[in-house]
Amino acid sequence: MNGTRYPAEAVLFDLDGTLLDTIADLAEGANRMLAEIGRPLRTLEEIHSFVGKGIPNLVRRCLTENAHASEDEIDVAVGVFRRHYAVVNGHSTRIYPGVPETLAALRAQGRRLAVVTNKAGDFTLPLLERMGLTGHFDAVVAGDTLAVKKPDPAVLFHTCSLLGVEPARALMIGDSANDALAARGAGMPVLLVSYGYSEGMPVDTIDCDGLLSNALEALDRLQPL
Repeated sequence: MNGTRYPAEAVLFDLDGTLLDTIADLAEGANRMLAEIGRPLRTLEEIHSFVGKGIPNLVRRCLTENAHASEDEIDVAVGVFRRHYAVVNGHSTRIYPGVPETLAALRAQGRRLAVVTNKAGDFTLPLLERMGLTGHFDAVVAGDTLAVKKPDPAVLFHTCSLLGVEPARALMIGDSANDALAARGAGMPVLLVSYGYSEGMPVDTIDCDGLLSNALEALDRLQPL
């Protein structure tokens, strides 16, 4: 870890666990899905550890962690989850402390902002709108924008292209190894929040350039433009 200040013309944010606390809605959607298909429900803590690599992975882990499910069962369950999650998406979601002030400050500094998430676009865009955050961002890259998701660095390269910024002049802020690995692959510095969803991995064990306990701390890690 270090206290380096970065010359970032753009800041890329993960969504779930970084900007928004979405776990209650994800758990509600998952448990409605499990109930419908006759599977045991999962605890909030279990679902918390399943979040990070997109909906198909979340559903797969709900069905296969300590159990068995065929690929056909998983495919059906993904559709059931999407139907239920569309109903509850945003109902219990909360913006993390410091996030609105951080986004406003970054925009006032003239930096370009983007969301880069593994959540599907059909859920990402309505959620940002519902939470009143859409206007802060110059680009939104979702889990189905490209054929790959984080940790593939192609997602960050694509985002930087949309923003017109070189990856080395951008900063990634996320909550998990998916974000850190994508940033490392893109040659981009990365800060991780300590309060998010790191798939059950202690966030302080993930290779990154620093930890944030509040989004506002990111402002101290940037050079003036």
